[in-house]
Amino acid sequence: MKIVRDLLGSRELLYFLAWRDVKIRYKQTILGAAWAVLQPFIAMLVFTVVFTRVGVTSSIDAPPQLLYYTALVPWTYFAGTLTNAGMSLVTNTDLLTKVYFPRVLLPAATALAGLVDLTIASVLMLGLFAFYGVTPDAELLALPVCLAVLVALALGAGMLIAAINVVYRDVKYALPFAVQLLLFLSAVIVPLGDADGVLRTLMLVNPLTGIIEGCRAAALPGVAIDWLQLGVSAAVTAVLFALGARYFARVERAFADLV
Repeated sequence: MKIVRDLLGSRELLYFLAWRDVKIRYKQTILGAAWAVLQPFIAMLVFTVVFTRVGVTSSIDAPPQLLYYTALVPWTYFAGTLTNAGMSLVTNTDLLTKVYFPRVLLPAATALAGLVDLTIASVLMLGLFAFYGVTPDAELLALPVCLAVLVALALGAGMLIAAINVVYRDVKYALPFAVQLLLFLSAVIVPLGDADGVLRTLMLVNPLTGIIEGCRAAALPGVAIDWLQLGVSAAVTAVLFALGARYFARVERAFADLV
């Protein structure tokens, strides 16, 4: 696959672009990289206060703070990567029109840069586990598998949206709304086991659900990973990645003219 060859053949440039994205993201900010922790942490506090007061409970035996935070960490990575990757081509017009390089490096760099935030946010998760006296079990070893599928899904969808965004600029208006809507269909607030009816059906067809459920189960002790569900998510991710890569490669030559 051309996209994979481009990524492997331009590794050094990919790392440079990713590091550039990290520096730009926190340039002239007071809190800097602390924002990587504040976003999921504040969302966790809001969800805990709001849904606890309205009586929302979960069948998962864990503090609600951990229930939400273990899902918000991968969700925040996916949402940020999808948004930034989708806009990566149109926000780098100067690079596209002046210098040739594999264009896929731009959305890929956002996916790689997002791992820095993911790592920082995961450190706080360890602190929360220590605070609540919760010790992960052996299934924590499966977490890298869940994260690998998460990165592939974010990059595959990001490539597809980035390429479409070059042709149809409506994407920048629809994308924020779509990301917000997707939050409620990804088992972040309501685990799949507690959902029913139309909500459960929509969550089942969303590949992100299996990934987030897998991350949550891997982190929380006593919660079994649904390997079938995660496998289905991985299969859908592979298809989406292939479609995104194919469409991206198909319209790549016209990027410089369209941006």
